[in-house]
Amino acid sequence: MDRMPFSRLTTRREMLRATGAVAGGVLLARYLPGKLLAGAARPMANPQQAGAAPVDPVAATRAQMGATPLETVKLSDNLAMLSGPGGNVVVLNGPDGKVVVDSFVQTVWAKLKQSLDGMGNAPIRVLIDTHWHFDHTDNNSNFRAAGAQILAHENTKKRLSEPHDLLGMHFAPSPASALPTQTFTTATHRLQVNGENLLLGYIPPAHTDTDIYIQYPRANVIHLGDTFFNGMYPFIDAGTGGNINGMIAAANRSLAMVDSSTKIVPGHGPMGDRAALTRYRDVLVTVRDRVQIEKSAGKKVEEVVAAKPTAEFDAAWGMGFMQPDVFVAIVYNTL
Repeated sequence: MDRMPFSRLTTRREMLRATGAVAGGVLLARYLPGKLLAGAARPMANPQQAGAAPVDPVAATRAQMGATPLETVKLSDNLAMLSGPGGNVVVLNGPDGKVVVDSFVQTVWAKLKQSLDGMGNAPIRVLIDTHWHFDHTDNNSNFRAAGAQILAHENTKKRLSEPHDLLGMHFAPSPASALPTQTFTTATHRLQVNGENLLLGYIPPAHTDTDIYIQYPRANVIHLGDTFFNGMYPFIDAGTGGNINGMIAAANRSLAMVDSSTKIVPGHGPMGDRAALTRYRDVLVTVRDRVQIEKSAGKKVEEVVAAKPTAEFDAAWGMGFMQPDVFVAIVYNTL
């Protein structure tokens, strides 16, 4: 279930590499010394030419993601996953209206709206944000304009209301039209719609401090947002509370909620299952433990990165936008 055609996987990897284009940014500089930073991230497909007008990194990333084809994977009779341009989107369709999880970037809005309209005449009722990052919330305003309410954890509204510098991109506070209209503070929140009793659950700080999962019990589907990067090293946003131990705890908690038939939607990567999530958890644990031993022995981040604790996994797991050295440095600095 966690495999996809090579051509599609290659396209996704190219897109993910493009999103790492701004390697000299604030966040990576926080983790890596200058001599490691220079080669840390993958280049953009179309880097700015010498003498050209300055390029807005956010606009460039939106353009890169927007060029990626939008694909649909059927999960059940009324549930579908849309994938390609950024984080995976899930749509629950029915007479009560469409309930959408995450929203891609702004440059994908026209394609996304066309896909949603093609699912039937039911209005868009609710958009759920899995966390605050722009590749998951960038179309919040468009969904509001289309008549949807926006549901998220209260920390997502808080983070969207703040300025952030992330991976070399600067994000101003979101306008009021892009903020969640309903938030929850409890550990779980239920939403009964279209024959499903959706369970939204807060995940203690992992990828960020805003993460939630969305569980569809009748369809036996769960969306884990960016606490699960299927088949690639994850990005962990320490600037808004993310840390490696939280990522491992989130994976363990999720494994306890699923069975061998559960369809697991990752934040990035192909559809997964319990076996795929287990492999992901095991890689995180192995790398964490190796880095922890070296850090506890007093070794500096440069020494731990040079030791290549991820070497045996890099061919398979190092093909996303997080290069192995950067991932190791983030693990080191969030322990």
